[in-house]
Amino acid sequence: MSEPTSTGHGPGGGLSLEARDVAVSFTSRGGAVAAALDGVDLSVRSGEIVALVGESGSGKTTLARTLAGLQPPTGGEVLVDGAPMGRRGRELKALRRRVQMVLQDPAGALNPRHTVYDSVAEGIRLHGLARGADRTEEQMVADALSAAGLRPPERLYLRYPHELSGGQRQRVLIAGALALQPELLIADEPVSSLDASIRGEVLALLLKLRAELGLGVLVVTHDLGLAWNIADRTAVMYLGRIVDAGPTEEVLTNPQHPYTKALLSVVPETDRVSPVVLQGEIPDPTRIPAGCRFHPRCPELASGAAAAAGVDADCRRTPLPVLPASGGCACHLVAARQKVSS
Repeated sequence: MSEPTSTGHGPGGGLSLEARDVAVSFTSRGGAVAAALDGVDLSVRSGEIVALVGESGSGKTTLARTLAGLQPPTGGEVLVDGAPMGRRGRELKALRRRVQMVLQDPAGALNPRHTVYDSVAEGIRLHGLARGADRTEEQMVADALSAAGLRPPERLYLRYPHELSGGQRQRVLIAGALALQPELLIADEPVSSLDASIRGEVLALLLKLRAELGLGVLVVTHDLGLAWNIADRTAVMYLGRIVDAGPTEEVLTNPQHPYTKALLSVVPETDRVSPVVLQGEIPDPTRIPAGCRFHPRCPELASGAAAAAGVDADCRRTPLPVLPASGGCACHLVAARQKVSS
């Protein structure tokens, strides 16, 4: 697991990005409203790495896009350095210099007709960074490629995406983000399509960027093992809500929420527990279950543990509050056990 930086400040003095009771809903052609996010609090700032984990369909990517200013919330707000995120074009353009998103599929994210040089230079040109600057555009591109671990950068200038390995393509995407000198990277499944050896190299790169540049990183992943390797804090999402969050060591070595326990039980390196097989899939976000949204799949409810603690009715009927950005565990059974132990 990673160690936090001592300063926690990025190149521009430190960026703070916070979701506060954020909701995002989509309406289908048939008129059904899907709650992709249903009340989320989360913060990330320069100098720290936060992992956002959960199954496919939990709302991770929607939250990442909302924090990056790519998806407007339908409820709640996103704060940038404590102030509401501006939605005007100029305000969003300024934000995107400070917050860069690295997409999941490098093969699809890179234009096959653009050389590596042009792919990295695109953001520099869009924001006019080379005009009146101390460095030329080529120097900016070379510095970004070098920072992403592609050296010597000149050897890659005229190559096209199909001529690169998967790891090189991922690094080119990261270089394109670094060219804008951001304070925060949002990386959506940055290593899911890579071989194990290349995965380690990319994760080491993210740690290096945090250590050397003071970058903050929000890593969106389904892999708790990845969270353990690099994240200072971990937030676990389920059906549009964060249900478990806190320091990574606390969340993963002493898991409290039944969903976190289930996810952790199938991590290959975790041989201390038997795998927990969750029944069914994440429910349709147009029909979020009453009470605890995890209760239809909860092993603790199915086993009778919730009934023994006297909270089975609450699990099925009583909604849980939104977890604060500081962390916690949204579970009736966990709350009952904590009450007894105190």
